[in-house]
Amino acid sequence: MKKVCAAFLGLMILLMYLPILILAVYSFTDSANIGAIHGFSLQNYVTLFTKPELREMIVGTLFLAFLSAMISTLLGTLGAMGVFYSKRFGNIVVGALNQVPVVNAEVVTAFSLCVLLIGVCGVDKSSFISLLIGHVVLESPFVYLSVVPKLKQMDNSLYEAALDLGASPAMALRRVILPQIFPGVISGFALAVTLSLDDYFITSYTKPATFDTISTYVVNATRGSQTNIKTALWALSTIIFVVVIVVVAMMNMAEKNKNN
Repeated sequence: MKKVCAAFLGLMILLMYLPILILAVYSFTDSANIGAIHGFSLQNYVTLFTKPELREMIVGTLFLAFLSAMISTLLGTLGAMGVFYSKRFGNIVVGALNQVPVVNAEVVTAFSLCVLLIGVCGVDKSSFISLLIGHVVLESPFVYLSVVPKLKQMDNSLYEAALDLGASPAMALRRVILPQIFPGVISGFALAVTLSLDDYFITSYTKPATFDTISTYVVNATRGSQTNIKTALWALSTIIFVVVIVVVAMMNMAEKNKNN
């Protein structure tokens, strides 16, 4: 039975990662289409970092991802702590409401945000504000879900002991609670960045016409006829995958060293 489970797990891993590995291999070739490998080439990576529109798209995507992730991490962490220390009724209600954006279809959330921000509140879609708000709305519930388990795992008596020893609530929060939930905060921040980089529907509904993220740019590029742009995006996908692998490995090593 163990061998069957191991074989099934191996098959699932192969199905998940083989397409990415194939894409990575083709990113180092001069092939215009996936199907036949011609010669080794770094032209896709050269195009990725030398073409102005690609550079601007990458910089804009990263700026949006990290800015929205910082705001979402702050809001999600404060919300999780507030709900954790609130009365049981409020804890249950807010916890349930937080689940709605997580399980709701993203296209519904995107269209609702478009109607609310642009149609009702009158936010100018040509500005960056509507896009930033949309990403914060998307990411904050996931940060909340990352922080809550750490709050439940921490030793709450340490906070009470700090107050008894003369620490102010703010000092106890900074020196007692935050260090205990910090891994959850970091996980929430990393998840928020990933969600922002990956999002398409909310971005397409709320972004200015002149602004593109990786997701919206890729969709538009695959509909076009510029082969060098399409193949440069293979290189971009490879870089993102490698960065994610490195970050996950570093986080796991840091968690392992902390436990040891």
